Amino acid sequence: MSQTDPNCIFCKIAHGVIPSRKVYEDEEMLAFHDIQPWAPVHFLMVPKRHIPSMAHVQQTDAPLLGRMLALAPRLAQEQGCRPYPEGGFRIVVNTGADGGQEVHHLHVHVMGGPRPWSRG
Repeated sequence: MSQTDPNCIFCKIAHGVIPSRKVYEDEEMLAFHDIQPWAPVHFLMVPKRHIPSMAHVQQTDAPLLGRMLALAPRLAQEQGCRPYPEGGFRIVVNTGADGGQEVHHLHVHVMGGPRPWSRG
């Protein structure tokens, strides 16, 4: 699998070709605010390496995905989500057309904040 896809908008964002409002960045992943948020807090976490979808994840991707999920609670709270159990957040990974995936680069939506949300 290619490290990047030159036609992928999330590859371009992850590698700084297209600017974003960064939430977090390290050598393997980038988290940035969604440009069309569904909730008061809504950011995406993407691997910098191009993985088209959750359906393409390999066993070797488990450490990266585990780090992403383990980091999500801290970032959600830093971005304004109230702490568990009164507060909280939602994590969504859309996969394929039937799963509602619009950009074919694996991404994790982290959404939270007071309800009602515009969607979801």
